[in-house]
Formats: sequence, C-alpha cells, structure tokens
Amino acid sequence: MASVASVVSYPALLALGLPPLAANVTNTMALVFCVPGAMLGSRPELSGQRARVLRFGAVMAAGGALGACALLLAPPGAFALVVPVLIGVAAVVVLLQPRLRALSPRPGAEQSLARLTVMFTVAVYIGYFGAAGGVLLLAALAATLSESLIRINAIKNVVAGAANLVAALLFTLYAPVDWAFVPPLAAGFLLGGYAGPRLARHLPAAALRVVVALAGLVLAVKLGASAYR
Repeated sequence: MASVASVVSYPALLALGLPPLAANVTNTMALVFCVPGAMLGSRPELSGQRARVLRFGAVMAAGGALGACALLLAPPGAFALVVPVLIGVAAVVVLLQPRLRALSPRPGAEQSLARLTVMFTVAVYIGYFGAAGGVLLLAALAATLSESLIRINAIKNVVAGAANLVAALLFTLYAPVDWAFVPPLAAGFLLGGYAGPRLARHLPAAALRVVVALAGLVLAVKLGASAYR
C-alpha cells in the first residue's frame, strides 16, 4: 500500500526467529511474487510501456546481481553489522517518502547517464538488502520521468522485480533461504501487489508510513545494540 512491503516483512521474519541474513534472503525470494500481482493490478498504467520497462529492467537486473554477489561474498558476520544502518536508512527514507515523490523531472533526464547510474545504485541496494528499495526507486523514477505518479509506480513495481528476481536466483543456489517461510510470504506479496494500490486509496497511508518508519528505527536501534556491543 505504501511501497514499504519489505520494511514490514523483514522485521516480521526476524520476530519469527530467523537470523538477519536468512531473513534478508528469504524476504527477497518472496518479494519476486509482488511483480505478477502488480502487473495484473496495473495493466492500464503499463500499456505502451514495454520498451521502457525492458530497458530499465536490464539495468535493474545487472545492479541486483551485483548487490546479491556482494552479500554472498562478504565476510561472515558482515551483514549483521551493516543491517542496523540499512534499516535505519530505510526507515528515514520511508518517513521522507512524500518529499521524495514530490521531486520534479528535469527536461531530458530520462535518457541521462546520471539517471541510469542512480537506478543501478538502487538496484545494487535492492540486491544486497532491499528494504525500502521500492521507495528509493520510486523517487529516482519520479525525478526523471514526465509521467503521472500512478504510471511511474507501475513501472517501479515491475523493474524492481527484475533486481529481486536475479538476486533470488543467486540466493536459491548459495544463500541460507528458509523455504518454510517463502510460500505464505509470497502469497501475501502476490495479493498485496494486486490489491495494495486499491486499498491505499481508502486508507490513511500517512499514518501507516509513520508507524512503519518508527518501527524500523526501533528495530535498527535494537539490532545495533546487539551487533555493536
């Protein structure tokens, strides 16, 4: 509903007893299922966007692969040290989401190397961690595309899935995915991807955003206290 699904699901997996790394890769695995639901729910907005989605998706897939490789090749324990910072950043980004959405596109920005670089960087983040990656990508696209926000959000849902999909393929082979949690979480993402935009029109998204952001900050402090003591 608020482009912050992974900020909610990741702490939920931690609360259910998964270690940080296992929760992260399991979350990414299930996030792939947001895409088919979002595509079904956003068919009018995606009409005529095929070439753009394929172009952006290729950039996102490359960045997602790099982020996933960085996670897999990092020394043992490194993720536990960096995740409190990532969650804290994600929580702040969620809180600032309306301001990020208010960014105005610059003329000719869609074809700029700078915009593609920003997209690639966000994709690396999504491949490595992912929480609030959708918010960051939405901000990057809103700042560089002369489209309505609803069309930009539809594009974001699909191309972010490219980064998650590539990362998920690598995690399937090399990461400690807890497969017992994937089906129910994937089902929720599939349903949420389809129904979320509709529900968001009738629910207080601002209040939801604040609750999610505050919960993220509390979680970041809690994990930081454990990781850095």
